[in-house]
Amino acid sequence: MPGQISFNYLSILVATVSTFLLGGLWYSPVLFGRAWMQEMGFTDETLKAKGNVGRIMGLSFLLELFMAFNLAAFIGGKASFPFGLFAGAAAGFGWVALSFGVTYLFERKSLRLFFINAGYHGVAFSIMGAILGAWH
Repeated sequence: MPGQISFNYLSILVATVSTFLLGGLWYSPVLFGRAWMQEMGFTDETLKAKGNVGRIMGLSFLLELFMAFNLAAFIGGKASFPFGLFAGAAAGFGWVALSFGVTYLFERKSLRLFFINAGYHGVAFSIMGAILGAWH
């Protein structure tokens, strides 16, 4: 039936998990965690005091699941690895990162923070797109 979307739920789950794990690594002290904290004015103590970490992680995973569904619908069921990678990169770098850029200009946030946050989303969407495109 034209216009009908079918989803590969396992690929969407794997794409979601990949994004969640990438975020854990990206914002850890191993990569950009300390720089991100510095740019945001956070300390370990303020992060512990602000919000429930379990709730934040759970809601982040849920939002990333919705993002993966949205990207899967955008890519379509007949995509390939190269197309999925390109579509994910276009969404992550072309839409999400550039949207951050516009917002950060008006919020007077640093270029360093832009590269950390926009870079995460660009890479995350690229990986999600590659998984969704390859595994249709």
